[in-house]
Amino acid sequence: MSISFNIEGVAMPDIDQGRIVQWVCAVAASHDRCVGTINYIFVNDERILEVNRQYLQHDYYTDIITFDYTQGRHISGDLFISLDTVRSNALQLDVPYGRELLRVVIHGVLHLCGINDKGPGEREVMEACEDRALAIYDPNPLPQEGRE
Repeated sequence: MSISFNIEGVAMPDIDQGRIVQWVCAVAASHDRCVGTINYIFVNDERILEVNRQYLQHDYYTDIITFDYTQGRHISGDLFISLDTVRSNALQLDVPYGRELLRVVIHGVLHLCGINDKGPGEREVMEACEDRALAIYDPNPLPQEGRE
């Protein structure tokens, strides 16, 4: 099991890496998965757009791109997270930046666990899984007003 936190062109966000490692393992276990190697790469909007264009042929900004290397029950992947987009989403949704960052951090893990969010009804399933995962991280969260 290996979870690393890396930066490209941004400052490392103020996160409790040890707590996140434990949380990711707990969420994976709640989906009957084990953690293999997960690399978080925190980037800016310019870099996430570059990755999106180069590897996915998408020409837009996004908060996270998940490269899934999962084999069987052992989840592994590279998770590129744009801190710029996380910040703008937090403002748009009127939620604290730290809470939105945690949501995105676990969103990628949920993708590695096999949960999708593009098909009919899948977004609602993903959001419910995110909410359950956030409750594991913080059983007494602040209200999430403003989230659709």
